Amino acid sequence: MKENNMSIKVFNPITPGLRKRSTMIRQSGNINEPKKNLIESLKKHSGRNHSGKITVRHQGAGVKQYYRKVDFYQTEFLDKEAKVMKFEYDPNRNCEIMLVLFENGIYKYYLGVDGIKIGDKLVTSNSRIFIKEGNRMPLEFIPSGTFVSNIELFPQSGGKISRSAGNYAVLMGFDGEYAQLKMPSSEIRLVDKKCLATVGAITNSEFKNIRWGKAGRMRYRGIRPSVRGKAMNAKNHPHGGGRGVVGIGLKAPKNVYGKKALGVRTRNPKKFTGKLILTRRTK
Repeated sequence: MKENNMSIKVFNPITPGLRKRSTMIRQSGNINEPKKNLIESLKKHSGRNHSGKITVRHQGAGVKQYYRKVDFYQTEFLDKEAKVMKFEYDPNRNCEIMLVLFENGIYKYYLGVDGIKIGDKLVTSNSRIFIKEGNRMPLEFIPSGTFVSNIELFPQSGGKISRSAGNYAVLMGFDGEYAQLKMPSSEIRLVDKKCLATVGAITNSEFKNIRWGKAGRMRYRGIRPSVRGKAMNAKNHPHGGGRGVVGIGLKAPKNVYGKKALGVRTRNPKKFTGKLILTRRTK
C-alpha cells in the first residue's frame, strides 16, 4: 500500500450541511506547501470568452488557486532517476501530484501513480526499461495487458489520455506501427507505439465516491447552479413553458441551444483521428 493512501471520511449529521457529506483525507499527513518556482497565478474566466460573453454555462466564483506546473512530457531528463519526495493536493485536478527531485537538484511535479511510495526512484526513457509503477517509456516496450496512464496521442506531444483520478487505459496489443488501447470510456483506439506512457493507474480512485453534501462546496469549486429546462419559460429553453408538471413535448431532449442532447453522436465524422478508432464507446 502506498504511503499517501487517501480515504473517504463521512461526517456525522450534526448540521444540515454535514448530512450525507464526505470528503477525502490524506493518511500520510504531508504538509501541502507547493514549491514556489512550480506554481503560477491562475486567472478566473468564469466560462466567458474574450468578449465577456458566456460560452460555457454553470461556471463562476470558486476559491482562488495557484496553478501547479505539472510536467506532462517528462522528457527533460531522459534516463535520469527522479526520487519521489512527497505527494501533494492539487486544487486544479482530482488526483494527487507528486514532487520529484533529480540528482542535479531540480524539482518537478508529476501526476501521482498508484503503488508508488515516498522515496521511490522513477525513470523516463525512450528505450526499454524495467516495468514498474511510475516508469515512463514508449508503448512498444510495455507488455500487453499493462495498465498505463498519462498517454501521448502523438509522439512528443505530452500526456493527453488517462490523467484524472483513478484513470488508466489497458494496452491490448499491437497492430503494425500502432498500439491498441482500451480507453477509460471502453473505446478501443490505435495510438502510435512510439508514444510515451506511464506504467500504472492514476491515484485517488475513491474521488468518484465523494458526496459533496451542500451547494456551497460546489461553489467553492467554481460550479454554479443548473436549472431544469422544463422549469424555464418557453423563450429560455426548448423544454420550457406549459402548465404544471408536463412532459417536454418533444421526440427527444434538446439542450438550451436546440441541439439534441441524448442518443446522438457528437463526434465529427470527418475528424482525421476517426480512422484510428476500432470500437466506439458503448455509452
